[in-house]
Amino acid sequence: MSRTEHSDQRALESTLGNMDWAYQPRLPRKRDMGIGIVGAGDIVRSCHLPAYRMAGFRIVGVYDRDRAKSEALAREFGIENVFDSLERLASHSEIAIADVAVPAAFQAEVISQLVPYRLHILCQKPLAECYSDALDIAAMCSRAGVKAAVNQQMRWAPGIQASRTAVKRGWIGAPYQGAIQVHVNTPWETWEWLAQADRLEVMYHSIHYLDAIRYVLGSSPKAIFADGASYPGATAVRGETRTTIQMLYEDDTRGLVYDNHTNFIEQSDWFATFRFDGTEGVVKGTNGALYNYPVGQEDTVALYSKNLQPHGWYAPKLEGRWFPHAFMGTMGELMRAIEEEREPENSVEDNLITMQTVFAAYRSMELGRIVALEEIG
Repeated sequence: MSRTEHSDQRALESTLGNMDWAYQPRLPRKRDMGIGIVGAGDIVRSCHLPAYRMAGFRIVGVYDRDRAKSEALAREFGIENVFDSLERLASHSEIAIADVAVPAAFQAEVISQLVPYRLHILCQKPLAECYSDALDIAAMCSRAGVKAAVNQQMRWAPGIQASRTAVKRGWIGAPYQGAIQVHVNTPWETWEWLAQADRLEVMYHSIHYLDAIRYVLGSSPKAIFADGASYPGATAVRGETRTTIQMLYEDDTRGLVYDNHTNFIEQSDWFATFRFDGTEGVVKGTNGALYNYPVGQEDTVALYSKNLQPHGWYAPKLEGRWFPHAFMGTMGELMRAIEEEREPENSVEDNLITMQTVFAAYRSMELGRIVALEEIG
């Protein structure tokens, strides 16, 4: 880099270095709302509870059908109560929020048992394995008058949240394209139930990318065109492990998801990137959680904006990663919505649109054509 280029970069950093990217999760004023954990699986142990510990949230107790798993979790995280039944958790006087972390096939049944107690609910993603069940969950929560959110935590991954800020503040002008591309090696067989799932990659992974693109662009597609396949000759898993999904809007806006989870080359060849183009600039970066998996690294983000002076790429340092840090965001947003008496940004009602994109993708794969979201209902 020449002396002039060094000078330009210093001027750029001096001008833009104090920009507020607002990428860290916003947390509630009061963090003592009692939380009851439903499910004691690995996602709770590795993501939910570490994030809640960082945020200072109050965990009152845990319930799992396998009491031994609940007890092990309680010992590890110092949780006072291990409940023998869902009813005992729901009726505990200090619990205001149920954090439901069960597979989608069981979620509607669990929520039906919780809503009579008027607990606010953070649902696991995917919300349901079929759209009718997703609608039932939304209806149950609405009738009970409780706040219900969905754990689409990638929205609060540092790079995605920073991209959302760039769009909202007009740094890249009018956004017209969002793309998330991933080429890694995912050991699906580690999770036996996932390995046996007929619907795999979109339902349990790219659902995050479809939701994140909706979130950053601030709008939803009208139709989906998708294709999916597995690795040639694969026998360890049943469902698709590589997908290409195009999100089609009424105007010229487009979204693209490209995933391949069978990159067997060393991790130096892996990538997990995002890019959002606008009429006045670009914001792009990497999803650090998928590098050096499962260790991960920090997200990155870079901005080029014709609306900001001087011109050039600016890449602030981000702290945190998709998991566990983003899990502070999903629960924190639900808590803030309760405090402020509004609907959470990650509400069940909003997530119905994300679920439509997922089921439209699968229908598109089956039929080999574009599928409108309005066909899913």
